Amino acid sequence: MIDPQWQQARKILVVRLDNLGDVLLATPAMHALKVALPEAQITLLASPVGAQAGYLNRDIDDVIEYEAPWVDPWQRTSHDPAREQAMIEQLRRAEFDAAIIFTSFRQSPLPAAYLSYLAGIPLRLAASVDAPGSLLTTRHRHPERAMHEVERGLDLVGAIGIPSEQSDLVIDVPADARRHAQMRRRELLRISDGERHGPFVMVHPGCSMPARTYPAEQYSEVIDALVTDLNATVVLTGVDTERDLVAGIRRGVHPSGQPHVHDLAASLSFPDLCALVGTADLLVTNNTGPMHIAAAMDTPVIALFALTNPPEQWRPWKVPHRLLNNDVPCRICYQRICPFEQECIRSVSATDVLAAARDLGVGCTSQGEPVKWVAASPAMSESVLS
Repeated sequence: MIDPQWQQARKILVVRLDNLGDVLLATPAMHALKVALPEAQITLLASPVGAQAGYLNRDIDDVIEYEAPWVDPWQRTSHDPAREQAMIEQLRRAEFDAAIIFTSFRQSPLPAAYLSYLAGIPLRLAASVDAPGSLLTTRHRHPERAMHEVERGLDLVGAIGIPSEQSDLVIDVPADARRHAQMRRRELLRISDGERHGPFVMVHPGCSMPARTYPAEQYSEVIDALVTDLNATVVLTGVDTERDLVAGIRRGVHPSGQPHVHDLAASLSFPDLCALVGTADLLVTNNTGPMHIAAAMDTPVIALFALTNPPEQWRPWKVPHRLLNNDVPCRICYQRICPFEQECIRSVSATDVLAAARDLGVGCTSQGEPVKWVAASPAMSESVLS
């Protein structure tokens, strides 16, 4: 039963201030909120990167972009009290009835709760290990067991009686972007080689955290294997700051394979990126936002998944996938920069990636026809190869 106070809320602020993937993993909870309270207007408060997911979400009525100084791992946000006071005033003028603050296991919701408190938002919900005082009107505690981020979000809104009948990630790619992606796929396959019959594979090698980034020279080896052994056409993607990374990886591919590898770094809008991921037979990437885009678009994923974070909390959700890593004593270190040699992912070889691709049903038959993936069993889609 929905809490009577929350049932009356008509303007709700949902807060997720970190990265793109984090916002995507909160979308099932946001959808549950919209289904349970259809008359409510839902506004997302998110970082500029995370906000991109909000703009493609039918459950979100408005988006406010905010670079919170407490979600700033590289300490790049300038000390500017006037900027923070302006955000408080913007939220105050919006006259929200309630705020729900989504955070991951190691984050405190209390700075965002204080922001909401100062903005005069009367109902404030979050999960908090630390004593919140009066900052929260509903303080939730998650069960003491391993939970995926999607489950944590649904558990949080469940604290006020919001039921969760489905848990799919939500991303609404415009129809024109989908059409353009299909055309782009056909064109890239034609340019690559009209006689090739292999899969269309996307590779996104960048990541905001160096410790979670598979080495560039090994990405080149992976692409070599995909092109040579699977007859794949490979598309490399990345943001503007990853242009050099992507170009260097393509240069590292054997010259015979380079005509089948296409560099689209910084050339796709966010809707176009999502749409193209949706056309791919496979995405190969790190533990990063596009991994979750693929899950939302129902595209199989091979994640070169560094053990900086718990796989059970961050793995691709409800899509066939393989997580490739090597178990190490320092696992679950939460490091941004590895103090060692990235042993947990550096030991993963191109042969391992190739085997995972075949295990997911991505490859060619003996007649050269592409093999499309089929829905995997739960055990298959959640397994971790080490």
